[in-house]
Amino acid sequence: MYKNQKVILRLRANIPSFKCVEGCHDCCGPVTTSSEEMSRLPVKTDAEHEAALNEFNCVHLGPKGCTVYDERPLICRLFGTTPRMPCPNDRAPEEPVDPKIEREVHHFIANTRQVLV
Repeated sequence: MYKNQKVILRLRANIPSFKCVEGCHDCCGPVTTSSEEMSRLPVKTDAEHEAALNEFNCVHLGPKGCTVYDERPLICRLFGTTPRMPCPNDRAPEEPVDPKIEREVHHFIANTRQVLV
């Protein structure tokens, strides 16, 4: 397993989850993600990417929500778990993400090759 994959798995395990408002996708816009995370997602066509960007949506947002939820990027997992990235519906986990983990996610994003999802 590559070093970045180990980092991704460790960070994922340390980001708390919470129940979203059913049908809400307010935080599902275009994001950047590491090439390692992107490689785990289904390949989309240029037309699908263009259509999603025109709507300011994520290309993996389907009619019933995130189609790649189990493999969603770190930045998507971080939404709603920290005061810096609050849920627009005031949802949150019982305990927010540890600030150290949040810093590590942002550091990882800043220091790896990023691609647009």
